[in-house]
Amino acid sequence: MDKSFYTENRNSLYSMLPAGSLLAVFSGTEVIKTNDEYYPFFADRNFVYLTGLTCKEAVLLASKDADGSVNERLYILPPDLIAERWTGVRVKPDEAEAISGVRDIRSTEAFIQDFRKLAWSGNYGIIYLDLYKSDDANRDRAQHEFKHYVHHNLPFLLFGNSDPLFRKLRLYKKPCEIEALRVGEKITGEGILAMMTSSEPGMPEYRYKAKFDKAIHEYAPYIYGFPPIISSGKNNFVIHNYAYDGIAQDGDMILNDVGVMWDFLITDVSRSWPCNGKFSDRQKLLYECALATSDYMFSIVKPGMRMDAVDATIKEYNAQLLVDAGVLDDAANIRKYMWHGGAHHIGFDVHDVVETPEFIAPDMVFCIDVGIYHEEWGIGFRLEDNCLITEDGCENLSAAIPRRIEDIENVMR
Repeated sequence: MDKSFYTENRNSLYSMLPAGSLLAVFSGTEVIKTNDEYYPFFADRNFVYLTGLTCKEAVLLASKDADGSVNERLYILPPDLIAERWTGVRVKPDEAEAISGVRDIRSTEAFIQDFRKLAWSGNYGIIYLDLYKSDDANRDRAQHEFKHYVHHNLPFLLFGNSDPLFRKLRLYKKPCEIEALRVGEKITGEGILAMMTSSEPGMPEYRYKAKFDKAIHEYAPYIYGFPPIISSGKNNFVIHNYAYDGIAQDGDMILNDVGVMWDFLITDVSRSWPCNGKFSDRQKLLYECALATSDYMFSIVKPGMRMDAVDATIKEYNAQLLVDAGVLDDAANIRKYMWHGGAHHIGFDVHDVVETPEFIAPDMVFCIDVGIYHEEWGIGFRLEDNCLITEDGCENLSAAIPRRIEDIENVMR
């Protein structure tokens, strides 16, 4: 991404702030794993969306004056020869400016003092922080800890939640984001093809994952969009299977739900196939229902359609196909075979943190996900593609990854 992308994102966010307000966005801190070992650091996605930086313990601080003018500062860790010997070189001020477009780069050591000066100036009455938590039990992040600091030391400041503002911005993808997704789809496809072409009865799930890993890591050292979901047989009935401890038996379906992160944009694609390369009659019957449902959705999704109708239509259409095939007794009982939703937005997160729209509009990107889980037959799989909304319809960004029975069988043959 060019720095203009991040500058534009920041300016869009600043335009949504009221005059006389402050904004602080934190990259986050490492989380201890055990003893002196930390989990791999993963920067806060909203911080990355505004700066393009993935370094730990950084802060973007912006102030919007009464006249609407905005001043921004970026705080990064100062050089530390000993620390850098152990954990790697820290981003330098000139590098941070070149990536983010922020011109005022300072040391994190100055952050609290600078913030206090702004807060006590009398020009600002509210501080905006991203206070989102997906669950009450989640640990406090850097911004939650900073909120406690402000509450106890600067109690005259009111709090604003910037999370809804980020959600509005991230709902619509810019051209460079869509291009990043296109590259990501290509790499994701190569990973899936590597699994398809090596598939055989007796192959452990972890070896499928190894094939996927090898293909995608030809492009970048850290490229996972999310932990790959790869399963076979009974493990297909665990929606998020991360154990990779199963062994594909002759006749099993291989389910995978995978994606990569390219320029911070994350793909999310599901493909499924029989490990022996040949669909059985029952597998073919169920898969054709899922494929026909997916094809139907890509033929009708367009701007102006209600967002909540996407998931509802997937279930209704697939239910009727299963009834017609004699698999399901009543369309009202579709939850017996469809266990999860069929449409979620993607972007800087695989389940992108966006404002759920009432109506679909151009430049939104979400999944069309059709999952069928027939435990009695031992067949569980899903077919998931990435849908870009265009001016008059939609485009399947992952269409090039084999999804039709004849194409899958030909590739595996």
